[in-house]
Amino acid sequence: MNSRERVQLSLNHRQADRVPVDLGGSAVTGMHVNTVYGLRQALRLDAPGTPVKVVEPYQMLGEIRPDLMERLGIDVVGLGRPKNLFGYRNEDWKPWVTPQGIPVLVPGAFNTAPEPNGDVLMYPEGDKSAPPSGRMPRDGFYFDTIIRQDPIDDDHLNVEDNLEEFEPISDDDLNYLAQEAERLYTRTDKAILGNFGGTAFGDIALVPAPFMKHPKGIRDVAEWYMSTVSRRDYVYEVFDLQCDIGIANLEKVWAVVSDRVSAVFVTGTDFGAQNGPFISPRAYRDLYQPFHRRVNDWIHAHTGWKSFIHSCGSVRALIPDFIAAGFDILNPVQTSAANMAPAELKREFGEAVTFWGGSVDTQRTLPFGTPDEVQAEVRERIRIFGAGGGFVFNPIHNVQAQTPVENVLAMFDAVREYGRYPLAQL
Repeated sequence: MNSRERVQLSLNHRQADRVPVDLGGSAVTGMHVNTVYGLRQALRLDAPGTPVKVVEPYQMLGEIRPDLMERLGIDVVGLGRPKNLFGYRNEDWKPWVTPQGIPVLVPGAFNTAPEPNGDVLMYPEGDKSAPPSGRMPRDGFYFDTIIRQDPIDDDHLNVEDNLEEFEPISDDDLNYLAQEAERLYTRTDKAILGNFGGTAFGDIALVPAPFMKHPKGIRDVAEWYMSTVSRRDYVYEVFDLQCDIGIANLEKVWAVVSDRVSAVFVTGTDFGAQNGPFISPRAYRDLYQPFHRRVNDWIHAHTGWKSFIHSCGSVRALIPDFIAAGFDILNPVQTSAANMAPAELKREFGEAVTFWGGSVDTQRTLPFGTPDEVQAEVRERIRIFGAGGGFVFNPIHNVQAQTPVENVLAMFDAVREYGRYPLAQL
């Protein structure tokens, strides 16, 4: 059985030969470049000092190359547009060194400037004539967004200002997606996870628009969250128009990639916090669900794709509404949050959604536990989430910098040993 078949069976809630595994298929299922470097060194895939590409500079995620995928048993690859979250293409690679001294390769437009205190500034589209949109703190591991909010005049708010980044997909992007989809489908046996953008309503990583030189509209994080209540009609209109554009773009994308793609990342908007939902189910149903349902209804009516929602935190109270909105896949399954016990999630929702994640706690166990503790947790999660299919193995969100390499290796050793069907009595 190949990777694509393995993932497809699991998405259809059937058991394959083994539990499928993702690492690097999206911007929320990857690994920090420092850890990728250490892992490649430990596996002797590179000579000492060989740099690793930073494929997502906002979070400083490292490239998961085919040789590493082969060694770890990875079944998923990502397919997205050519520009990253700072608005420039991943091309024209050049050397850089992280604050921790790790040699990496970054895109040619990765143009940074050090502050007097040692912080590193990043610029939208790599244009240093524009105000910086990202800041990596001194000795930090990734960039924080710099808020660039003009004064808000409620009497002259223009919905179009918050729609500048949502525009018809370009022919260049469509050609890129068509070629990449063909390459990944014919030259690998991996399941393809589409990351096409445009349908993440209210994703707070996107609202400040670090990829735009001079964003207009409501771009401050706190102001945006308050606006979902105080300017609810404005936000609703933004979502309504964004949804129209997003679905029109998906129609064009489907025409060039078709069923080469197994699943599509619809939204990364977080609705959960550590100790409970970030918003009430009623508020979700009022403001977000209508647009999620429109997108997912179109996907299910016109494509063979499965629909993927990423929402961190304690979202158990919202999962019935996610299901009603048409989502097929839930990620990252943050089991360390309140009311997110794995066995209860599987029992209540395992027939309706595929759990893509939840395999090991990246807040505590993976970075701070022992290899034996990591293996024990992975074994338990496979036993629970893997029963009957409907599970894609992935850590909870991205594997962070400074995660011990021996723990990462223990995680993949455990899924290799315990992830074969029929599952043993673990």
